[in-house]
Amino acid sequence: MTDTTHGRKTGTDTGLQAAWRCAVCGFVFTGETPPKSCPVCHSPSQEFVAEQERARLTYDGEEPFDVLLINGSTHRAGNTGYMADLAEEVLRERGVSYRRFNLTEHHIDYCWCCYAVRAGSCTYPCRNTTDDMPAFHQMLAASKAVIVASPINWNAMSARLKTFLDRTTCMENLYHLKKPGLTEGKVAGVLVNGHEDGAIKTAMDIWLNFEQMGYVLAPFGIGFRTHGSQFNSSTDREFFRSDELVLHQVKGVVNNVIEMVQLGIEEKLKGKLVPVTE
Repeated sequence: MTDTTHGRKTGTDTGLQAAWRCAVCGFVFTGETPPKSCPVCHSPSQEFVAEQERARLTYDGEEPFDVLLINGSTHRAGNTGYMADLAEEVLRERGVSYRRFNLTEHHIDYCWCCYAVRAGSCTYPCRNTTDDMPAFHQMLAASKAVIVASPINWNAMSARLKTFLDRTTCMENLYHLKKPGLTEGKVAGVLVNGHEDGAIKTAMDIWLNFEQMGYVLAPFGIGFRTHGSQFNSSTDREFFRSDELVLHQVKGVVNNVIEMVQLGIEEKLKGKLVPVTE
């Protein structure tokens, strides 16, 4: 067995060999199956994906869908991922078309902050066309609703999700440039989980970004659950997967988003809203 941990690779010499990349820290393991846990960041085996050359995400619009489901956590198979799994179950049960994305599996650059240099430079399509965000822009414009799930990191959303939302500035800025908007009247839902405090702040920080793009928050459109600082964080996974309130919160939010979409809110509001954004 070879182990070059900080060189991001290790493996065994028996059986069929494959490369497995930890989606959290990038460590690559070579072996028949992923390791039980990542030796670098200690994430469980579910966070490993088959290593392959990653192509840039594209969306051609040929397969329209209603709901864009975003897992904003660094851990694609953690507690936030579990909430996204539950959301998927409801969408499938209701026969609603959707696409789910785990942000940790995609490459999204930091915002260039073109607006800070010249307002007219921050426009749609985004000037950065080299990463996966242009495809997400297109899907935000094409879908009827977005459901975002996030963990609580230091009383705020995850850094990955913050970067994703920063990159939607070019869509918000369309209104300031007196150009037709692409997102007003669409529906949003927010799901948040964490070890301790900060759920409402995190949810509202996320919602504010979509509000500034003209989204409508579904009634009872925010669901959150925390475990508590009095418990060891290693018990969070078992807690969230056995907690009935988590199930109720997620199913309720997703159902409410679907009901709003099926009312045709976007079409009813088109051309009637007055953009008021920062």
